[in-house]
Amino acid sequence: MRRLPEADRDAIRIAQDPHFSRWLEQITATGGCAHPVHLSGATTTLDGATGEILRQYDTRDEPGERLLVRCRNRRATVCAPCSRLHAGDTFHLVRAGLLGGKTVPATVRNRPRLFVTLTAPTFGPVHRTGERCRPRRDGGTCDHGRPLGCTTEHTPTDPLIGQPLCPDCYDYTGHVLWHAHASKLWDRFVIDVRRRLATSAGLVQSRFAHHARLSFARVAEYQKRAAVHVHAVVRLDGPDGPTDEPPPWGTADRLTDAVRASAGRVLVRTPYSPAVGELLLRWGAQLDVRPLHADGDGPGDDAVAAYVAKYVTKGASETGAGIDHRVTTWADIDTAPVSAHVRTLMRTCWRLGGLPEYAPLHLRTWTHTLGYRGHILTKSRAYSTTYAALRAERAQHAGDAEIPDSITEAHWRYVGSGHSPGAALIAAGVAEDLAEGRRLSADARQESGGR
Repeated sequence: MRRLPEADRDAIRIAQDPHFSRWLEQITATGGCAHPVHLSGATTTLDGATGEILRQYDTRDEPGERLLVRCRNRRATVCAPCSRLHAGDTFHLVRAGLLGGKTVPATVRNRPRLFVTLTAPTFGPVHRTGERCRPRRDGGTCDHGRPLGCTTEHTPTDPLIGQPLCPDCYDYTGHVLWHAHASKLWDRFVIDVRRRLATSAGLVQSRFAHHARLSFARVAEYQKRAAVHVHAVVRLDGPDGPTDEPPPWGTADRLTDAVRASAGRVLVRTPYSPAVGELLLRWGAQLDVRPLHADGDGPGDDAVAAYVAKYVTKGASETGAGIDHRVTTWADIDTAPVSAHVRTLMRTCWRLGGLPEYAPLHLRTWTHTLGYRGHILTKSRAYSTTYAALRAERAQHAGDAEIPDSITEAHWRYVGSGHSPGAALIAAGVAEDLAEGRRLSADARQESGGR
């Protein structure tokens, strides 16, 4: 025993516990979550009319007197099982807004719908893939003596991809402040699209909501240069949302024109700083607007939903932008496992966060995301269902739904999180078994469907 690794010794100890079978049931119920939350407490469900006790649960009857619940972390690099579940929920959330389902009528697939990509502006030339990276006939060097061009044919896995040709020329301040205001820029973009639609239809802008509704779901993605760009599904409905048809003037072409015009028009001004001045922040010149057609001409609805779902689960190590946890000191930046480009962005974020004029941006709090403080995925209220509704539907399917006309009294407290080394080993095995079971079930369904 002494020669075994610590994790193996701990796993053997857990397996010999008299309550191991119940503990294993909890681990299985969390899907093999890598960092479960430990709760202590009790719930009592009462009949709303008579006060009769219908159901009771107390963690004093559980191993260690605690209940394990999922961490619900979306990042695959932090918790693969919870990330997989989050990806599935995201797929259904986005897909419902495209094809219907989950309380959304199927008629939405015939509405004007666009798949829009908005990019960040350039903050300086970076290395990129292609036949030749950045060819220049006249060659030349920048003020810091570095070449202005690059004739190398970089492979997609080349670590130079996304790195500045000259770090000293690169606008790191503009990059960080653009990230800090990206969510506000998106909000202004949506407002401007509504206004342009109203104007093009001959309506008073303030009356747009009485005639139509703009619904969307958007995901933020880090490019190789560590700058966020936005993918969004945009749909035009009637004033009551997905159950209401848009007005006759609400066409895909008119929506496309409004999106293109607004993307080039909206801007956000940064707070004035004696050290930086006032910056005008806009979307980048690269804009992609693709209509989504019910007849299958163009990007597929399922493909769009799958793309969004796949991205929201990516951790920082997969995107090469920032890290998955917050930093609290300058030394944390020095030891972060990131590229020199990302490290400089993090340091810029920390330095700007110390200026009083930027205090509302909380840049030091969001140094690990390079100043970007928006959610990875956001949607308008009427686009489709919610994560909470999907979780409730899953609980009902598992038999954990609330009893009608009942009252539940719950008392919970947090008592810890994570696994011991042996428990982590067992949980990883459970997660692998569940994933293999899903894969085999999917293969069986595909084979039976192909017959």
